Amino acid sequence: MYAEERQQSIAELITSRGRVSVADLSTSFGVTTETVRRDLAMLDRLGVVRRVHGGAVPASALTVTEPGVGEREYTRAEQKDAIAAAAVEYLPGSGGSVVMDAGTTTGRLAALIGPDRELTLVTNSVPIAARVAPLSGISLRMLGGRVRGATQAAVGEEALTSLEWLRVDVAFIGTNALSLGHGLSTPDSDEAAVKRAMVRSANHVVVLADSSKIGREHLVSFARLENIDVVVTDAQIEVSDRKSLTDNGIEVVIA
Repeated sequence: MYAEERQQSIAELITSRGRVSVADLSTSFGVTTETVRRDLAMLDRLGVVRRVHGGAVPASALTVTEPGVGEREYTRAEQKDAIAAAAVEYLPGSGGSVVMDAGTTTGRLAALIGPDRELTLVTNSVPIAARVAPLSGISLRMLGGRVRGATQAAVGEEALTSLEWLRVDVAFIGTNALSLGHGLSTPDSDEAAVKRAMVRSANHVVVLADSSKIGREHLVSFARLENIDVVVTDAQIEVSDRKSLTDNGIEVVIA
């Protein structure tokens, strides 16, 4: 296979999978990792792919835009349902406290909280607050601030000030992207600031992220991998990505 043919095949593979590691490409095409890195460098210069730590993603994966809640609600819905069901195991016992980030997967987790569970629940998500408010066992604290239309999440100084004084048992955090080099990231700086404060407020951090988020990077990083304890994801996670997470001391739960 000529270099140009191999590079075209690599580009097609990355486009279809969303992210591919250097090691996987080396095995698939029977060439050295150095050859793969040269191919990726060429494809990156052409704007076809974007190189990330240990591999590459489609050029469209590195973006400063984000879909709205309505669009995201039905994207990879089956995986999100399974992730939420697995994450229930990390809810603290009676009398415990959680902070729940805005997101469609965290929203599914909120929907699974039973009427008999007694928790203090802090959130910046308007939909999550509306979902748990009728539950008699939930002591709800809704963070104030400007509500972003795209995510229906409260952001800004009011939310940050409230989180500064809180300490909760568990934070359930969503993310637009997760990579070894850039950590957890999101397109919006205001949203990133609130997520960062939520991570800092918790004794235990559980990230809910379907496998399409892993290996991607967005504009603003809000947490390093060392700041999180658990990633709950789906079975489509790449073997190399799972190993990278576990090598960083993170528990990976496959829903």
